[in-house]
Amino acid sequence: MVAKISRGSSLYGAMAYNFQKVEKQNAQVLFTQKIIESPDGSYSMEKLLRSFELNLLANRKTEKPILHISLNPDPKDKVSDADFENMAQEYMKQMGYAGQPFAVFKHTDIDRPHIHIVSVCVDEDGRKISDKFEKRRSMAVCRTLEKEYSLSPAIDKKHDPRIPALKPIDYKEGDIKSQMASVIPHIPKHYQFQTFGAYNALLSLFNITAEEIRGEYNGITKQGLVYFALNDKGEKASNPFKASLFGKGAGLVQLQSRYMQNKKKLKASPAKEAIKSMIESAMQTASNESEFKKKLLEQGINAVVRRNEAGRIYGMTFIDLNSKIVWNGSELAKNLSANAFNGWWNNASKADLPQKENTASQKIITAENQINEPNSPTVFSGKEDIPENGQDSNIFEAFGSLLPQSQGEDYEEEAFANRIKRKNKRRRL
Repeated sequence: MVAKISRGSSLYGAMAYNFQKVEKQNAQVLFTQKIIESPDGSYSMEKLLRSFELNLLANRKTEKPILHISLNPDPKDKVSDADFENMAQEYMKQMGYAGQPFAVFKHTDIDRPHIHIVSVCVDEDGRKISDKFEKRRSMAVCRTLEKEYSLSPAIDKKHDPRIPALKPIDYKEGDIKSQMASVIPHIPKHYQFQTFGAYNALLSLFNITAEEIRGEYNGITKQGLVYFALNDKGEKASNPFKASLFGKGAGLVQLQSRYMQNKKKLKASPAKEAIKSMIESAMQTASNESEFKKKLLEQGINAVVRRNEAGRIYGMTFIDLNSKIVWNGSELAKNLSANAFNGWWNNASKADLPQKENTASQKIITAENQINEPNSPTVFSGKEDIPENGQDSNIFEAFGSLLPQSQGEDYEEEAFANRIKRKNKRRRL
């Protein structure tokens, strides 16, 4: 079992991510502690948010008081609801959060059921609970729970050296064709996208771009794709490579067919409303482009902005690393289109957004904003700005490889393991 611990400043964002899955019947509230219930035993967003109010108002200094923890058993493990509930309580107890309010959500939207725990790291007296050696302690607790509940040990998983690590290419290292070949064939297998622009936005995270080409041969019009490597500024840094070099799935005809298939699949996808709500929530609380991107990145969403030479925004794409779906802003809502963001960031005219939060939610969000210092860094980045072309190494530091290295593995597990390795390496240095 692998535990992923995230810290943030938005209680609403953490709760909304889980509660929207509950509303779509892709999750359930499995267990709560010190959480306000309705008379009929049900839960609402208002009551969930109010349950943490005393803790948040008691401490206005802690920059990121919100805990969002996921416990992920191996896909082969069959864990009952009772075991999930007991595991969550034991994990929180061993990590020092036994007396804290927290809510446990069981997610069933993927083949591997897992749980998410939302809590706070400050107690009712305003004291911050120590996170010293948190990752190390978390791994030790996971090993204990694996033995107690007969789960598959996470540390026994070994990476097959024949499977290439999928990461952004570096044109300076040479052998660009091989680097591209380790990425391009895998993207359509693991991500869903509905347009060429969305596909290119995803490629840009790997320092790759694709272009359509047209020509005539013996009087017959030919169409195809070529791929280029990009430098750190998002500029072409290589000669073109034919799509045929990377397999049939990388060609124009095959991708166009995939667009149509994905449009049918995603037409009624519950993930659409969930990501739309999270983006609108970030828009309501962010004051500029950099802050907006950081808030989304904390929720596992990468925003890719496409601008022309004059600086006008002509494309907004959102890559959801949780559902592995790529959305153009216009596919989600009119107020999330490129024109809406161009008006906000270039003309200081923010689009009107639907008011979904109730009074209690607004009160909590206001308290959170008071807690945060305006220029405090996020947990993912030491840089203040994210490049406009969407290429940002921080997203790989936060979530590991954007593509799983094998069908049986999960990117969340890879991300956790990679972060532990980097921390241990720095300590040795």
